[in-house]
Amino acid sequence: MTEARKYNPGDKAYIIESGLTVREVIVLRAAGGMYTLRFTDTGGGVKLREGRLFPSREDAENCIKHPSH
Repeated sequence: MTEARKYNPGDKAYIIESGLTVREVIVLRAAGGMYTLRFTDTGGGVKLREGRLFPSREDAENCIKHPSH
């Protein structure tokens, strides 16, 4: 039985970095629920689980907790 993936190599996704910043990434590889990603702005990379990825910048921004004033 093959595992259904939400993102495939070449897909664009968004992550929240340090709980504050939304960054655009490109999926390089997907295996075992983990994704190898490349940042589109710096070319650096990171490996994260699927739950940390968002399909749009708006979805990611909506998950950032803003302090109440």
